[in-house]
Amino acid sequence: MASTSLSLPSLKLQFPSHTSSSYRKNSSSHRVSIRPIQASVSEIPPYISSPSPSSSPPVKQAKLPARKVPGDYGLPLVGPWKDRLDYFYNQGKNEYFKSRIQKHQSTVFRTNMPPGPFISFNPNVVVLLDGKSFPILFDVSKVEKKDLFTGTFMPSTDLTGGYRVLSYLDPSEPNHAKLKKLMFYLLSSRRNEVIPEFHNSYSELFETLENELSTKGKAGLNAANDQAAFNFLARSLYGINPQDTELGTDGPKLIGKWVLFQLHPLLILGLPKVLEDLVMHTFRLPPALVKKDYQRLYNFFYENSTSVLDEAEKIGISREEACHNLLFATCFNSFGGIKIFFPNMLKWIGRAGAKLHSQLAQEIRSVISSNSGKVTMAAMEKMPLMKSVVYESLRIEPPVASQYGRAKHDMVIESHDASFEIKEGELLYGFQPFATKDPKIFDRSEEFVADRFIGEEGEKLLKHVLWSNGSETENPSINNKQCAGKDFVVLVSRLLLVELFLRYDSFEIEVGASPLGAAITLTSLRRASF
Repeated sequence: MASTSLSLPSLKLQFPSHTSSSYRKNSSSHRVSIRPIQASVSEIPPYISSPSPSSSPPVKQAKLPARKVPGDYGLPLVGPWKDRLDYFYNQGKNEYFKSRIQKHQSTVFRTNMPPGPFISFNPNVVVLLDGKSFPILFDVSKVEKKDLFTGTFMPSTDLTGGYRVLSYLDPSEPNHAKLKKLMFYLLSSRRNEVIPEFHNSYSELFETLENELSTKGKAGLNAANDQAAFNFLARSLYGINPQDTELGTDGPKLIGKWVLFQLHPLLILGLPKVLEDLVMHTFRLPPALVKKDYQRLYNFFYENSTSVLDEAEKIGISREEACHNLLFATCFNSFGGIKIFFPNMLKWIGRAGAKLHSQLAQEIRSVISSNSGKVTMAAMEKMPLMKSVVYESLRIEPPVASQYGRAKHDMVIESHDASFEIKEGELLYGFQPFATKDPKIFDRSEEFVADRFIGEEGEKLLKHVLWSNGSETENPSINNKQCAGKDFVVLVSRLLLVELFLRYDSFEIEVGASPLGAAITLTSLRRASF
């Protein structure tokens, strides 16, 4: 997922830290032999910081001055269309927001958010671009989240079997609690399969990448990661290998087409500007064009989720509605999150260089060696640098960049510099990378600081890591919109680094652009120096 409230649906995983789920491969115990490693680069940039950054925002000294929300929406149709061109083409996302902060001398202002006409006819929003005002978007006592998952427009329910799935429901709606309970049940019931199936699926990924490197001299990560991610999710959550079914290896391709029909108003595909804006951002693509593809995905999940569908009926959800929600949660939220975040995380770690790689490898291998070669949740808790790297990757480039909420009543919102009156019914929008790179909260906020979250002071900063549609120090529940799979995403991100640095000393990459996240090409994988 994600350019809006697209959260990886969070199924709160009940993974007790004392659980000793060791790696398995082909139903047998998998252990790792650890030997000392050596770094493989001579010139190393200083990516590891020494002092920990300040852990808390400045204390408010006096009442903030009241200010009218600056900015305007322009003329009907013309204003939203002009803003859309600026957002996608003339300026790009970051400059679109930066230029307006400078113009209004405020991190809170009015503007239009894409797509605008003729897909969304009310694109007017109040933008929140600092770490102090942004969290109001998570407070469901103050904002409503109904039908705001993708922002100022909602894709046709024809793309989800005729149902408004969990991501589009407000917690006040009866089905929200039922469906979120179902997601919690799915994750909890399959928790013992996550670590071994991740090992199996991503060992296959690394073998694929090594073979491609040996024959071509470089290897594309993204397509291989997509296949590994889908295999992992199907095997761990549903107990089925997709390649043993009618679906075969088609899962990622079918998901890609289906997601495109939902998110095309928010994406740039690299087509000629005039053509792309007309076709992708002005009119909806007809859902009928992906109906057969979606049915193949639906059949796969319906046939392989019997126990979860049984549980859904006990909760009071029909098997059909439950299956459409399982498909969305797995393919859009979870698969989409891995598709975006894994390449982005490896981009930042790859750029950091061999010194960080060496430190991660030493930490990971030392802990696993002292744990009898087993990878467990408890063992990973003893890897402070690895955990910090995952959190820093989620901070600097969150996989879901945008969140929305509609004001339930008149209220006052505060930035660091002023207070603003918001009227009931106004749509609030936050571009998360600006909030999580707020220089008044994070020291060296634009830099990737690998050890930022280590130690007592570093851990205090976790409350400002917001990728999960909530604070990292809070937990998803049936009463909020925080990602149900928050713990699941953190776990699999940690597992990726553990798998990577148990196997390799270092790696080198080339980075390109893609409609969702970074396009990564591996140019080198240095096998562990055993």
